Amino acid sequence: MECQKIINFGNQLLRRKNVDCAREDSRLSRCLNTFDLVALGVGSTLGAGVYVLAGAVARENAGPAIVISFLIASLASVLAGLCYGEFGARVPKTGSAYLYSYVTVGELWAFVTGWNLILSYVIGTSSVARAWSATFDEIIGQHIEEFCKRYMKMDAPGVLAKYPDIFAVVIITILTGLLIFGVKESALVNKVFTCINILVLGFVMVSGFVKGSIKNWQLTEQDIYNTSHGTYGDNQTQEEKLYGVGGFMPYGLKGVLSGAATCFYAFVGFDCIATTGEEVKNPQKAIPIGIVASLLICFVAYFGVSAALTLMMPYYQLDTNSPLPNAFKYVGWDGANYAVAVGSLCALSTSLLGSMFPMPRIIYAMAEDGLLFKFLAKVNEKRKTPIIATVTSGIIAAVMAFLFDLKDLVDLMSIGTLLAYSLVAACVLVLRYQPEQPNLAYQMARTTEETDNNESVSTSESQAGFLPEEEEKCSLKTILCPPNSDPSKFSGSVVSISTFIIGFLIVGSCILTALEPSVLIKAIWIIAAILVLVVSFVIWKQPESKTKLSFKVPLLPLLPVVSIFVNVYLMMQLDLGTWIRFAVWMLIGFIIYFTYGIWHSVEATYAASADAERNTDVGSES
Repeated sequence: MECQKIINFGNQLLRRKNVDCAREDSRLSRCLNTFDLVALGVGSTLGAGVYVLAGAVARENAGPAIVISFLIASLASVLAGLCYGEFGARVPKTGSAYLYSYVTVGELWAFVTGWNLILSYVIGTSSVARAWSATFDEIIGQHIEEFCKRYMKMDAPGVLAKYPDIFAVVIITILTGLLIFGVKESALVNKVFTCINILVLGFVMVSGFVKGSIKNWQLTEQDIYNTSHGTYGDNQTQEEKLYGVGGFMPYGLKGVLSGAATCFYAFVGFDCIATTGEEVKNPQKAIPIGIVASLLICFVAYFGVSAALTLMMPYYQLDTNSPLPNAFKYVGWDGANYAVAVGSLCALSTSLLGSMFPMPRIIYAMAEDGLLFKFLAKVNEKRKTPIIATVTSGIIAAVMAFLFDLKDLVDLMSIGTLLAYSLVAACVLVLRYQPEQPNLAYQMARTTEETDNNESVSTSESQAGFLPEEEEKCSLKTILCPPNSDPSKFSGSVVSISTFIIGFLIVGSCILTALEPSVLIKAIWIIAAILVLVVSFVIWKQPESKTKLSFKVPLLPLLPVVSIFVNVYLMMQLDLGTWIRFAVWMLIGFIIYFTYGIWHSVEATYAASADAERNTDVGSES
């Protein structure tokens, strides 16, 4: 009896969401097109980091080879982007990684994902709002900071900020009002700011190629010594060694890879596109195209700006805080700094909107499913926006921006985002090899705008192959040479277990590396890599689902496995303090889930009604 209770409880934690996308019952407004999604993804991803990050990484990590660092980082990001793209085609509903986890690996994992995405977006919104305020204050001569420090100083170092940031609160309030007013209006404002940002970055790239010199990619150690010697005097022998050996890769391959790890975070943000599933006219095509196109545009921008910077002036003279103004001053174009200032404010504005836009939609999706308080799912009937969720998220972000210096919390954003990326990659791997789904959620989605019978996504072929199947016996031959060409319950279970094993091996190896990098760990890495390859081969041998989709991740199972590895490895590089804060946040989340969510889950209600019907049928038969 006790065992049965434990099994039932486990089933509750792992119950999966059934979504019927063929039904048009969305309470949100379908008004966004592909261009809106590309602008949203570019605006969210291509934030103020492009104006700062390139200088810091080029000077301290990669030199002119920063362009290769951005290339590697973009490829790693595209892996996650492709996984999001396939799920956008499969389940075009509001919820992003939260929903994708819910339909694949179960309720508890979905709650963990959604809860961490909320944290990521709250911290992202608050920190970008403070950065917007600081940038604007610097342009006007730091009058706001001086006034606040004089009259509103907060004396709580390590807990609160030096002064309350009223201007950041005003910015968040304005954007919250804009998001409540309507998604179409928000998308229009985002497009305007994103276009201005792209124009400014285009100007930076052209300026770099006009005023730059290829000699700055061909510097020698003697050039570095002469510049350092002339600037700092005879005591600079140790300092100049910090700048590498000159040439295109002054810090070697290790520096390029180190720079790529930092540059990876520059591509975080595209996932906000996946939260718009119920507000896009043709989500099956628009979401995958929007994700891939936005990542491509961002890569071109980062690549171009970093190339322009390192061509304009020697990499070791770049300013790590404001590289572009410093570079324009170096080439005698001081007036260009006004364009850079406008571009950076526009970039911060789109980045802020990109953080604020998905947050209420995640909250709305979780509240709609009963995992968060139901009143948060209220939608404004006139504007078709999740009004309570938007106001709540705006208030929380405004309070955090007002009181806290968020530098210590920014790394928490990375955990939430990387965890979501990892789960989505794992979900793609699992779902591609599963047998017939319980409803049309994974094969078909129609919109009010588009009900073309010739749509590339169809279910006729995928449904045709499903016949009652014989029970398959577990053997090495059955695992390596499945008798069926269509997925079965057994082959689906093999893939699920194999994915779990791969995840365990990757997480274990990354944890050991983070704790004790040594020769022994290298041997463990080799063993783990061989085992991952063997298990991946087992997955590859299983029959794939023949469901037609408008977009599919290529090269399964390789790309999702590599994506999981990259994301987990980056997570394990975060410090202990960040993981302690993460544990505290998760404790709060589990209290909410186990005291409210698990009992009010919509899926629990469906399960209870199904059990009641089954009992009624049994009673009537007897």
